[in-house]
Amino acid sequence: MSELIAFFSRKDENYVNGEIKILEIGNTEVAAGMIQEITGADVFKIEPQQAYSKNYNECIAEAQADQRRNARPELKGYPDSLEKYETIYLCFPNYWNTMPMAVFSFLEHFDFNGKIIKPLCTHEGSGMGSSVKDIKKLCPGAKVEAGLAVRGGAVNRAEKDIKKWCEPVNDEQYKAL
Repeated sequence: MSELIAFFSRKDENYVNGEIKILEIGNTEVAAGMIQEITGADVFKIEPQQAYSKNYNECIAEAQADQRRNARPELKGYPDSLEKYETIYLCFPNYWNTMPMAVFSFLEHFDFNGKIIKPLCTHEGSGMGSSVKDIKKLCPGAKVEAGLAVRGGAVNRAEKDIKKWCEPVNDEQYKAL
């Protein structure tokens, strides 16, 4: 069985270390790239049909409006199947204490029964928020492992933590989560 990295990331204006910066590559995509180097897993980018604004303040207003109405944005595409994947590394930024609504769209599209989901969240101080609880609710048949919260502004220095997090978890460790 193989592994898949499914990630949502946003470049352009982002809040990083207390200020707005323009990113050529989003922080979550940087983390997903590290996971790909470590694991050799396949990669799929979760992209909504209608991208969020490149302007940070407009983006957060759009993201909050999506969350308030519990939107499920249409995605540009999906993998044909997740059948061959045992483990899914699910990577996303923290948007208003959870995942971007496009990630909800992705999760609701597939049956994750019997799959292992390893969530990684980039953030600027809010950690995982309620995302792990939300993933468990959306994917009740999946084994959702402990999430890794990576500060977006420090993502380039997070490889050691990401490598440790990528290691398989045995049943005893899982029960302790």
